[in-house]
Amino acid sequence: MSAEPLTRPAAGPDGPAGPDVSQTAARPSRIGQLPPFYSPFNEYLVHPRAAEVAERAVAWTDRFGIYPDAAERAWGLATHSADFSCRIIPGGDVEPLVLFAQWNYWANAVDDWQDSADTPVSTAAITDHSVRLARALEAPGSAMLPPGPLTTALDDLVARTRAALTPFQLRRFTEGARDWLLGAGWQTANSERGVMPSLADFTSACALANGTRFSLTWSDAAHGIHLPPDTLYSAPVQVLTDAAGFVVSADNDLFSYDKDDDQEPWEQNLVNVVAAEYGCTPAEAVPYAVALRDRVQAFMVRLREQVARTADEPLRRYLDTLGYYVSGSIEWQSRAPRYASPRNRNPWPVEGSRIPVTYRDTPSDPDPGPPPLPVFAWWWHQLTN
Repeated sequence: MSAEPLTRPAAGPDGPAGPDVSQTAARPSRIGQLPPFYSPFNEYLVHPRAAEVAERAVAWTDRFGIYPDAAERAWGLATHSADFSCRIIPGGDVEPLVLFAQWNYWANAVDDWQDSADTPVSTAAITDHSVRLARALEAPGSAMLPPGPLTTALDDLVARTRAALTPFQLRRFTEGARDWLLGAGWQTANSERGVMPSLADFTSACALANGTRFSLTWSDAAHGIHLPPDTLYSAPVQVLTDAAGFVVSADNDLFSYDKDDDQEPWEQNLVNVVAAEYGCTPAEAVPYAVALRDRVQAFMVRLREQVARTADEPLRRYLDTLGYYVSGSIEWQSRAPRYASPRNRNPWPVEGSRIPVTYRDTPSDPDPGPPPLPVFAWWWHQLTN
């Protein structure tokens, strides 16, 4: 199989023409308008009870007071966490979906604390908080977290989660939370040292921080999917899960780029990592980042078809959820004011704001071989033809 390198970003004074909706005259976007997305899974689905899920999830955030004031509440709700939940899980039991949406509002509140440019959080603080949070999931009532609204809300989430999930699902969910926390700690450590990770390191680690297994556990719970451990953690299924996580992470790096472009040092995302690797501007790095993302997306399609040929009914349903995860994430991010009217450009989120999204039928890089980065070699080895 071909393993030719991706095309190096072309040097030039200007990036792609055309602003996206988050651009203003005072702070133009470094990357311009988003390119078309290659997404063969763009089903445009959303759960039929999405309005109910959103209403119940927001009422829960208010009941526990997880936002300290009106501004933080507005920006917290601008994540549209319920919409995310209902797009990546467009069917199934509504009760796990409500709990998942509440987890997402809570996790975004913690994530914003970790990423706050106004009050930088140290690696030591994140590591300490991560250990305490992980143990709170595994040992309810351990009292390792300081008192406050976020801790009280977490205690409620943990108690209900332990009642809602099977022991195996709970184990997987806890692993997903650890992924997210470990990824956040790694990125913070890089920032403290003034290090932009290499492309090889970033592509190996970036899927941790987006919490793929954190999310997909709830998809399984809502859809009633119960895969045995030997199936879920088999090499091809593990690679498919990681590939979906990589694509979703790459897409988030594009949608969230303007939201984080005021950070110093620069945010660790795929675009900035490529720019640092090749000594080009972020706008020049975008085609390379998209080509890498598209190559992984095309690989995911091939491996998913291969696995599906011998899959039983539960595994086929799981493979479907990976498609929902990719397509739903794109549609959610295009509608979320968190990205479409970001905080570093707007005093308040602009409800109804959108980032225009277009799609393409083929990958921007048609090479079927693995990109020349270590993490992908093992992935491509799972293909049998």
